[in-house]
Amino acid sequence: MKTRHAVVAGAFYPASKEELESMLNKFLKNVTNVDLEKEPKALIVPHAGYIYSAQVATYSYALLKKFKKQKIILLGPSHTFYFNDIVADVNDYWETPLGKIKVTKNDFPKLEEAHINEHCLEVQIPFLQKTLGSFEILPLVTGEIDPDPKKISEKIINLLDNNTILIISSDLSHYQPYDMAVEIDKNTIQTIQNLDYDKMEKQGDACGKIPIMILISIAKKLNWKCKLLSYKNSGDVTGDKSGVVGYASFAFY
Repeated sequence: MKTRHAVVAGAFYPASKEELESMLNKFLKNVTNVDLEKEPKALIVPHAGYIYSAQVATYSYALLKKFKKQKIILLGPSHTFYFNDIVADVNDYWETPLGKIKVTKNDFPKLEEAHINEHCLEVQIPFLQKTLGSFEILPLVTGEIDPDPKKISEKIINLLDNNTILIISSDLSHYQPYDMAVEIDKNTIQTIQNLDYDKMEKQGDACGKIPIMILISIAKKLNWKCKLLSYKNSGDVTGDKSGVVGYASFAFY
């Protein structure tokens, strides 16, 4: 049995189990007024270092805590390796300071190089370990060379059931001045809420643009609605507004 060990513990989030649990507890206590008409079918969460984006992400995970799921499909963009299409990982387990999680057996193409140093999915695992009981993950990352979001969405739809939730990992605009970033992100947020696939493809500003397009395609086919749960950017956290990164949490239901 092969295990993917945490590669960004100690950088994006604490490497100490005690410190990590304490941080997650603090984020969860800070969440207020998170509610949804029905149980979530999918979430969009950011993936920066916890000090920057985790509070925004926690709005999605606080919601998920109310609706226990046993299977998690994690989908994000590759930051570290250039490849085609969408790929799963070769490992049987993923490990964080909070323990090991089993990887769901699947028939997606496997590419270890796309996952081994990638942070966008790893940073979601401690949240899931904190808010869920027993669960499995299917970690998937997309490349930049002509993956077909609509074709991929069909394959993912076939995996969705009442015990499964799809989690998209994506930040929004990058390194724009604060006011410009807020305006750009406002446009992208509205595009996502409207499930506007074509506008997202042409104008959406997000590092996880292709995963978001896959989700929009699924949402349109399954008649899901979208709700924004929280939005901030790094300038709201650090006070440095010269060049910020946008973060948002969404729920689809």
